[in-house]
Amino acid sequence: MQLSLDSVSKKVGAAPWLYEMSLAPQPGAVTVLLGATQAGKTSLMRIMAGLDVPTQGRVQVDGKDVVGQPVRERNVAMVYQQFINYPSMTVAANIASPLRLRREKNIEARVRELAARLHIEPFLERFPAELSGGQQQRVALARALAKAAPLMLLDEPLVNLDYKLREELRDELGALFAAGDSTVIYATTEPGEALLLGGFTAVMDAGELLQYGPTAEVFHRPKSLRVARAFSDPPMNLAAGMIVPGGVLLNAGPKLSLDLPAQPGSQPSVTAGLRASALHLEDRPGDVSLEGRVELAEISGSDTFVHVSTAIGEVVAQLTGVHYFELGVRLTLYCSPAQVYVFDSTGALLLAPAHRSQRGLA
Repeated sequence: MQLSLDSVSKKVGAAPWLYEMSLAPQPGAVTVLLGATQAGKTSLMRIMAGLDVPTQGRVQVDGKDVVGQPVRERNVAMVYQQFINYPSMTVAANIASPLRLRREKNIEARVRELAARLHIEPFLERFPAELSGGQQQRVALARALAKAAPLMLLDEPLVNLDYKLREELRDELGALFAAGDSTVIYATTEPGEALLLGGFTAVMDAGELLQYGPTAEVFHRPKSLRVARAFSDPPMNLAAGMIVPGGVLLNAGPKLSLDLPAQPGSQPSVTAGLRASALHLEDRPGDVSLEGRVELAEISGSDTFVHVSTAIGEVVAQLTGVHYFELGVRLTLYCSPAQVYVFDSTGALLLAPAHRSQRGLA
């Protein structure tokens, strides 16, 4: 299916919920809608599904305008944060329902395969009311996957699950999406989820579509400061500075030796950005240093996030491994200027680090 949104916008009364945007998700691939709560992700998905009508613009499926076409006439599967299952059917019957409608063969085997991948195989003979919220959400996911609709809309489907299960299911869902032919639209607030799942990512903020493209490209080359903020977890460290000969001089901080594109005027103001994972404790050749005082240290999984008050403001370093720091202790962090992003006074990207292949927020 080729879904395309052409100059779509949405108002409720006089209030704009979605500003004018155009988007054509890649057919047969996963597109992640990434943005904070109230970015407009659910509003956009409801228009894609036909649950809402845009105030202006066209929604086309394979070149045909479907605005106003009833939902029941569209072949769409949708899973919300709030799970929806048939309460009078067992888990197995819920998952099998779209398979029976298509009169597929080997229904039982397919049901068991999906149940196993979503970790609900022990509950196949139970009813939804006998399950936890997370288990019911996985039943809704399994039924949507069984439907194999050409367009699948998933609105933060893992948000009600515990951390460990979310991690496991992300990999499973990625494999299931890759094995199917559906165009998948997957909404999330988590940049890490976008990196794990998304072949393509659309970054949204306050009802605006800020950037769309291959996920790695959007992550490595955010076109604006707003995109960089949305696509960083923990948030990107930002510091004000000025362009000087040979680089950028941070306010009350070090000079970063950078090869910047020519800029009109003299010493324009810029914002330097550095991802938390680019800060480290070892002094390497060419690094600049940031001295400060430890304000907070958090251990999360196999990483330690240390908040340090420095001359350029508070920065967060994501350190691999488990580290212990006394609050208030002096600490020096180091970074390579080659890992710094530079944004001009309007917030547009001037310079990004050279791309490097990776998995995760680094």
